[in-house]
Amino acid sequence: MAEDAAVFVISVAAELAGMHAQTLRQYDRLGLVSPGRTAGGGRRYSPRDVALLREVQRLSQEDGVNLAGIKRIIDLESRVEALQARVHELLEELEMSETRRMAAEAAVPAGYRRDLVPQRRPSSALVVWRPRTDR
Repeated sequence: MAEDAAVFVISVAAELAGMHAQTLRQYDRLGLVSPGRTAGGGRRYSPRDVALLREVQRLSQEDGVNLAGIKRIIDLESRVEALQARVHELLEELEMSETRRMAAEAAVPAGYRRDLVPQRRPSSALVVWRPRTDR
């Protein structure tokens, strides 16, 4: 079963999470857990939703975090995951670019390579000129 497959009705999800169904409805209204919906509007929870419900319960009961704090934690963790995925994508792009650069460099005939002369970077030094006053 896919982690995101919305398969559990609210009563089953509540039982799996060890909560009352009303609590799940409240969490949905607060935006802590957003289950999938059927065409008729019924909630369908995925295994990931159930794990999130358990985490909400743990943060609330064991760590004493209020619901607003839990929502903030969930939002921040979601952003961190998205950023980590983006970093991974960028690293892959960088690796592909480096591979292409190396291939292009290798494709340059050896005779041309000796003609390539590295250029110095332009200096950013500032020279102050003052005319001589002794003349």
